[in-house]
Amino acid sequence: MKKPIILGIESSCDDTSVALIRGREVLSNISTSQDIHMEYGGVVPELASRAHQKNIIPVVGLSLQRANIQQKDIVAIGFTRGPGLMGSLLVGCSFAKSLAMSLSVPLIEVNHLQAHILAHFIEGANASPPGFPFICLTVSGGHTLLVLVREYFDMEILGQTLDDAAGEAFDKTGKILGLDYPAGPIMDKLAKEGDENSFSFSRPKIDGFDYSFSGLKTSVLYFVQREMQKNPDFVKGNLPNLSASIQKCIVDILMVKLEKAVMKYGVPRVAIAGGVSANSALRSAVEKRKYSLGWEIYLPKFEYTTDNAAMVAMVAQLKYERSLFSSLSVTPRARYPLNEINLEI
Repeated sequence: MKKPIILGIESSCDDTSVALIRGREVLSNISTSQDIHMEYGGVVPELASRAHQKNIIPVVGLSLQRANIQQKDIVAIGFTRGPGLMGSLLVGCSFAKSLAMSLSVPLIEVNHLQAHILAHFIEGANASPPGFPFICLTVSGGHTLLVLVREYFDMEILGQTLDDAAGEAFDKTGKILGLDYPAGPIMDKLAKEGDENSFSFSRPKIDGFDYSFSGLKTSVLYFVQREMQKNPDFVKGNLPNLSASIQKCIVDILMVKLEKAVMKYGVPRVAIAGGVSANSALRSAVEKRKYSLGWEIYLPKFEYTTDNAAMVAMVAQLKYERSLFSSLSVTPRARYPLNEINLEI
């Protein structure tokens, strides 16, 4: 039987991405980033939506070209409905609707967070996909969630951040250190040259499986201000050690709750997803539990950690198999809770 070819569109934030997937095989996965946001130290929503409008048609064309696919071969269009920046989502949603109408193919909405989790089922994303159930730590610039995944469309949020996301904590503390945006990858690189035990920072005391990172940001800010009063060159002279110590604190906060969840629910299959899942210290921490605690671990390829359309197309493929199509009247949702996907099936 011929496997269906689906086009996926991701535009939840500042990356315009388009992918083509056949079954679970990625034929192309093209993304363009918006470097202009570096000048502002964070994503500017209005600039992001304008850039999506400029980029989406060329990226679709390049994706078709790379996959050697013609539009007539596409059987459905998947797109990110939310969560994300409303202006950015509107561009992707509107384009997806127009393309679906012009090709007379079904439209399939996708939850961005669900896409990060189910990226593990893309062919080649892992040595093998995780079995059900598994626990997924989903960490990015905008989200931090602990999710129990019982089936493709049966997910339960065990815990989530009460304030800043883990990626946001990297960016905000990085800004305090004078690093460019996004600071996470820069801190990861600097940390390799530093001592993670050089400095100690505040850690939240929160019951259950929820997270909090705002206290860490404040702790780093006050610490740096105090030390700079004594030595104006403190940050410059200690950048690797500061980066390593902050990174260790963030990873430890994430891992404590992850370990508790695995123990309570008796699910030793553990996956990580989202942009922060590319962090080398987090990957190493999860890898160590494979040997010390006997976890089955699933670390996605780097190309499927950041926002990308292949993960959107993967969810669209699973929905297509189940005839879970969307109406052309569908609208974007800036807030789109992951637990609502269970109500859509």
